[in-house]
Amino acid sequence: MKSTARSVRALKGVRPVVCLTAYDTPTARMAAEGGADLILVGDSLGNVVLGLPDTVGVTMDMMVHHTAAVTRTIQDRLVVADLPFGVAHEGFSKLLGCCRRLLQEGGAQAVKIEGGATLAKSVARLVDAGIPVMGHVGLLPQRSRAKGFRKQGLTPEDQARLLEDARSIASAGVFSMVVECVEASFMPTITAAVPVPTIGIGSGKGCDGQIIVIHDLLGLTPVPPPFVRPEARLHRSGVAAIRRWARKVRSRSSR
Repeated sequence: MKSTARSVRALKGVRPVVCLTAYDTPTARMAAEGGADLILVGDSLGNVVLGLPDTVGVTMDMMVHHTAAVTRTIQDRLVVADLPFGVAHEGFSKLLGCCRRLLQEGGAQAVKIEGGATLAKSVARLVDAGIPVMGHVGLLPQRSRAKGFRKQGLTPEDQARLLEDARSIASAGVFSMVVECVEASFMPTITAAVPVPTIGIGSGKGCDGQIIVIHDLLGLTPVPPPFVRPEARLHRSGVAAIRRWARKVRSRSSR
């Protein structure tokens, strides 16, 4: 059965939502065949795939290119594409145009936007235009150069801000929201405060689902984030396989 924005939203309170990133045909196939409900073509492709220091250098052309590689492969999973750095804060006409590119050229079924209460009006206008939107609150990687990477929700003031952000974008019409790097003890409060699934990353178990970078999950990242427990060690086994093959080549035993 094909997953959609509506079917993912309907999982709230029914069962946890399984989400993975993917950036190309091989990772998309693995995510879909492994049972992911939702595949995110994240701007994390910048540092995961393209060797960039962070997500800031990822462009619209890059996002369209990688989204199309995923959607050409996957037909029965909801594919969401990230809006790259700065786009959500442009004028609405440009914002809408970028979303149209991700859906029309990239083939995505929805977009993800980083930001909370200050972007709620833009989110509502996109939803009114027929574009399914996934929110993203908590730690915002696109703002890391200005605010750094730190756990969110450690103080009453920070918790109040997080609740306002989550409630604002939920009211604006997002069908789900990523909640990144939020204090685990506070996460159930956010989950209970909104009518859409909260998809956690580094935020503990008090979410309606979890998302993880597929390279971290598979052990393709040499040093994964501390909250990740890889289910495989593909980097290590891949290097070992290449070394075995190299020895065969050097000994002239390889075909």
